[in-house]
Amino acid sequence: MAIYLRQQRKYLAMFDKVKQGKQLLKMRSEAKKLQKELAEVTETVESGDVRVKVSADQKVIYIEKAGEKQDDVVKTINEAFKKVQKKAAQKMMESGGGLSGLLGGMQ
Repeated sequence: MAIYLRQQRKYLAMFDKVKQGKQLLKMRSEAKKLQKELAEVTETVESGDVRVKVSADQKVIYIEKAGEKQDDVVKTINEAFKKVQKKAAQKMMESGGGLSGLLGGMQ
């Protein structure tokens, strides 16, 4: 009887991991969808002769100063955001946050 119960627990644990995997795939799909939606939300702000347009996914779309686009500044700012987001994600993984905690040892 004890062996049977251990096997049952083992099978239940295995199915839980499959269920968790499906949930992770669903969450990933929803996150990608939300990211696309956020990219479409924008705000433009003007101050003096400077005009800046950004998206809700934290990207600078353009910067204009006195009517001239500042493409190199935009590229540099977006690269800085990309690097700091990567560092933040790494920090979360190191502290046990992020999706690794949801895997329950399934890697």
